[in-house]
Amino acid sequence: MLVEPTRDRVAERREATRREILDAAWDVAHLKGIAAVTLKDVADRVGMRPPSLYSHFASKNAIYDAMFGQAWQGCLDAMRAAADGVPDDPRAAMATMGRAYFEYAVADQARNQLMNARISADFQPSPEAYAPSLAVWELGRTHLAMIGVTAEADLDLYSAVIGGLVDAQLANDPGGDRYARQLDRAVGMLADHFGL
Repeated sequence: MLVEPTRDRVAERREATRREILDAAWDVAHLKGIAAVTLKDVADRVGMRPPSLYSHFASKNAIYDAMFGQAWQGCLDAMRAAADGVPDDPRAAMATMGRAYFEYAVADQARNQLMNARISADFQPSPEAYAPSLAVWELGRTHLAMIGVTAEADLDLYSAVIGGLVDAQLANDPGGDRYARQLDRAVGMLADHFGL
C-alpha cells in the first residue's frame, strides 16, 4: 500500500528560498537604503547568480512587492496588538494607537520608506501586498469612530500628524526620541481640535 505524502518538500524548499531572498533584500535595504536594493546585491547575499532570482521573483519590483506586503502585515499585527489594550478614555486611546504606529514606523527606516515613500517611479504594490495597508487604515478609522471622530478629514489629519512626527524623527534624530516626546502633545492638540 502506498501512502500519500503529507508534505510537499519541493514547495517547502521553494518557500524557504523565497524567505531567504526577502531576508537578504531587507539586509541590503538596511545597509544601503531601500531604493538602492539591487538584484546583484541580493543574489550575492544568498549565494546565487542574479538571473537565478528570476525563478523565485519575476523582477526587483516583485521583491519590493513582497517586502511591502511583509512591512504592512507587520504594521497591522502591531496595530491589532495595540488595539487589544486601548483604554476607554478617548485621548488615551488616540495616544495608544498613535504611539503603536509611531514605534513600528521609526523602528526600521528602510521599512518605513518602502511603506510610505515612492521609492521608484515604476513600483506599484499589488492589491494583495496593499491589502494590509488598507486594513491598517480601516483599523484606525474604526478606533477613531469609537471615540467619536468620524470625519474622513479628521482621520487624514490624525494620520498626517503621526506620520509627520515619524518623518521628523527619522530625518532629524534617528534612534533618538526628540519627536517621540512630542507625540502625546500632538495627540492632545488633535483631541482638543476634535472636541474630545
